[in-house]
Amino acid sequence: QVQLVESGGGLVQAGDSLRLSCVASRRTFSVYAMGWFRQAPGKEREFVAAINRNGGSTAYADSVQGRFTISRDNAKNTAYLQMNSLKPEDTAVYYCAASSSFSRVAYDYWGQGTQVTVSS
Repeated sequence: QVQLVESGGGLVQAGDSLRLSCVASRRTFSVYAMGWFRQAPGKEREFVAAINRNGGSTAYADSVQGRFTISRDNAKNTAYLQMNSLKPEDTAVYYCAASSSFSRVAYDYWGQGTQVTVSS
């Protein structure tokens, strides 16, 4: 089992940037594909971005393509989500997740979430 802890959320203005971090508890972090999801009030959780085990492949939701960048540092057991040109509609709780396969939907372990609020 792996524990995930997100950080980096906060309150920003439209157009600003934030970088979220997700630290994993296990040294075997590199065997997992990692993903970021978000859930806005009253809405279902949605896929944001994913990265495979070695960082060579990534995937993004259409709504964040070109603005968000997912990355990872396996030596630090950490995944990142760089968010640029933030919009009010990006306001949500952001979760990182780990999966045994590179996927947009099937994740085994989840963090507790970090709040991102974007004001207009």
